[in-house]
This record gives sequence, structure tokens and C-alpha cells, in this order.
Amino acid sequence: MPAVSQPYILAIDQGTSSTRAILLSLEGSIIAKTQQSVDIQCPQNGWVEQDPEAIWQSVVGTIKTLLQKTGIAAAQIAGIGISNQRETTLIWDKQSGQTLYPAIVWQDRRTHAECQRLVDQGYEPIVQDKTGLLLDPYFSATKIAWILNHIPDAKTKAQAGQLAFGTVDSFLLWRLTQGSVHATDVTNASRTLLCDLQRKVWDEELLALFDIPVEILPEIKANQYHFGNTHPSLFDGAIPIVGMMGDQQAAAFGQGCFHAGDVKSTYGTGCFMLAHTGTEIIPSRHRLLSTINYQLNDTYAYGLEGSIFVAGATMQWLRDAVHMIHDASDSASLAKTVPDNGGVYLVPAFTGLGAPYWDPLARGAILGLTRDSTQAHIVRAGLEAVAYQTKDLLSAMQEDGCEIKGLRVDGGMANNDWLIQFLADILHLPVIRPKQVETSVLGAAYLAGITLGCYQLPAGLPDIWQEADAFNPALSLELRERWCQGWRKAIARIAE
Repeated sequence: MPAVSQPYILAIDQGTSSTRAILLSLEGSIIAKTQQSVDIQCPQNGWVEQDPEAIWQSVVGTIKTLLQKTGIAAAQIAGIGISNQRETTLIWDKQSGQTLYPAIVWQDRRTHAECQRLVDQGYEPIVQDKTGLLLDPYFSATKIAWILNHIPDAKTKAQAGQLAFGTVDSFLLWRLTQGSVHATDVTNASRTLLCDLQRKVWDEELLALFDIPVEILPEIKANQYHFGNTHPSLFDGAIPIVGMMGDQQAAAFGQGCFHAGDVKSTYGTGCFMLAHTGTEIIPSRHRLLSTINYQLNDTYAYGLEGSIFVAGATMQWLRDAVHMIHDASDSASLAKTVPDNGGVYLVPAFTGLGAPYWDPLARGAILGLTRDSTQAHIVRAGLEAVAYQTKDLLSAMQEDGCEIKGLRVDGGMANNDWLIQFLADILHLPVIRPKQVETSVLGAAYLAGITLGCYQLPAGLPDIWQEADAFNPALSLELRERWCQGWRKAIARIAE
């Protein structure tokens, strides 16, 4: 390890429902960690927004809390790594730094009609070939266009170079450097529908298709890069920002997925399965997403990804909207009280269905209810839906040519033993859970350490990732197939 005068690395994970921060020693020991929640607003059906200032304050707050809690000064931190919720879209005034509109979150579906118009006009094959993505409201481009077209004078100001677009990484970088740096990394850029996946540049044809001025776009950089320094006034000293990466790629990084065939699945608000596919882009024949896993200097790794819009959010709905559970942890104990789901299937399409269906108009449903159905059956069905959707993704990946021998899981729901065992049973694969299940922030820390020259990929990474539990399939194949068939029937009832 090279001599680094500052002995600590700070990592931030700005997620959809919360912001996490950890402080590591250069040897990889976690010194301290903290977390702050971030609210979500749903002002209309299918609309999902967040207050940009709340996002910003959660990041500043978690950093300050860590420094105060540990007594460590900014001058002792060698660098910061950032991971972030992807696709969430912000536009701000370059002069004032104020956003024009709330952050439009990745789950938002308001631009479905525009996406469908472009699909009907035959543009999806072109878009998929260039970006590896599909025409869906999930991604940033139509969100950008919506803001520019709905805020007075926004399009004129954008064309004049007075506005800046960014996903959350760019927004935080702009704020942390007090407007001196407008940049993004390749993983976040690759989720906008505007970046050519082969050339890693903003594509003129796509910008014209979505009518987005190039003047508002950030520079695209590698993940391993010195993006700039925090302004000294924020934390009583400047700290180098030495790595940025979208949260799902960061989770794969934190899970040690560095070889073709390595697969991780993160269970947070949504569920995201990401497979490492090596140094070549694999186009999906089953409506998965081709994406960039990471760029370290001139080395690229690609992946196939499937995204489920609602996973942990189902437990939030059961808790907050219909009051079937008091706490998310209650779901496992309730699920254990019944031998099966009693024929009940909950399809949590609250904001449409993601991969491999991509049906933004689908809506959630509970099917198979009888007079014998209980609260426990419905809660169990909500947990089971996470596993069934994961199986849909895994099957699509295998059919696209990925050889998968096991699955690494992380995220808050990975702490649910009942769910992870059911997942192993339905996938008929071993499922590995690490000791540190919040791996996005860990991946950001690894990335910062690599940029600083402290770590080498992969053998020289600190031994933070450790297997905690291995869950092996125990369900009979006959019962597994019967339950999966029930899920397929339920999906068929609501998906186009």
C-alpha cells in the first residue's frame, strides 16, 4: 500500500429512502457508520418525487455526524467515494444552484405516454442498440424533457447554457464543490438513454430524439477519477472526491463481483439483479438491460441487469398503507405461521412492472383470496413476490447466455432469513449473504481506495466482504413448479 498521509476513507450511499455513510481505515476496518432517512412524495398517481434540498441535507448531515461522532477532521480523510440512486433526475440553475423542480425519482411513470409514442414510431431498436436500455419512464431522458417542457423558460435557459442536468451523483458533486465541477461517471451516464454504450459519450442522435440541449449535460468520467474537492466551508477543510458509481454497480463492486458470471441481487426499495458479463456488451433478447458495471482507468466491465420496481416497498405498503404489519421485521414471523400462501399471490405493480415485462401501466393486485385467506397469507404473498420476480430476472439472464451458479444478496431485505431461504428454494440455487449487507456504500469505499492507490482489484481489496450465511434449496421441485405456476398465472392477469 502506498504512503497516504490521511488515514481514513469516507463513503456515501445516497439511496432512495435514506443516505448512509461509513468511515473506513485504509486497512479496511469500519470505524463508524450513520444513516438518515429521506422522504418520498407521490403527488399524483404514478408520480414519485423527492425534495432536492432534503437529499442534499441528508448527505451533509451524515458526513457531519460521522466527523462529530468520531472526532476525525476533514484533513484526516484521504478521499470520498459516492454511490447514488440512479436515473433520478434534477435540473438546476447554474448561477443560483437552485433546482427548477423536485427530483423526479427513478420510479416515476409520468412520461409513459411519451415513451410509448417513441416505441410506436419505431425508435426502441435504435435506442436499445445505442444505449442497451429500453424506452421506459424509468430512465432519465424523458424526465429531463418533461421538466424542460413544463417549467416556464426552462428550454430557452437550457439552450443558453444557464441550466445543468444531473442524476443524483452530479447534483451532489456540484453542491459539494460549490458549483466548480459538473460531471458524472459512466455508470450513471449509461442510465440516461442519452449515452452511447460503446463510445461512452453523449449521443447527438439521441439528444435530438428527446429534444435535449447538450449544453445542460455533465462531463462523463471513469468511476476511478479525482472529480474535485469539497469546498472547505462545508466540513472545515477540503476533501478529495475520488470515485462515483451508481448504487447497483457499487453494490456489485462491494460484493466482489469482478468476474464474468458473478451475480448479485440487492433488495431495498426495489430489487436489482446485476450480472458481470465480462469485457463485451451482451445484447439482451429478453428485455434485460445491457449496462456498464465499472470503468477503472481504461478497463471496462459490462453487465446485464434486471430491475424490479417494488421489493422492500411492498413491506412499507403493508405497514403504512394497509397496517397489516407493525414493522417490516414482522413479515417473517407472520409468514411462518402458515404452511403456504393459501393460493394467494400479491403482484406489487404499484408503479408498473419492470424487467422482464416492462409494463408501466400494470397495477398491483392480490389474487386468489378466499374466505380462508388471512393476514398472514397476504403478508407471506408479499414476501414471496420478491422471490418470484427475482426468478423471472434470473431465468431471463440464463436465457441470454449467463451461466449462473449462485447468487449474492444484499440490501435491507437480505436480513430476512425466511425470505432468503424461500429465494433459494424458488431459484433452486445457493444464495450467499455477506456479513455487511449494505454493500453499495462498501463498493463506494473500495472505489475510493482504488483511486487513492491503497487497493488493487481484486486481490488487493481489504477483506471486508465475508460470507455470513449460505442458504441452500430445500423445496421439492414438484412443489416449486406448482407455486411458480401460480405466480405466472397471477402475472398474466395484470400484465399486457
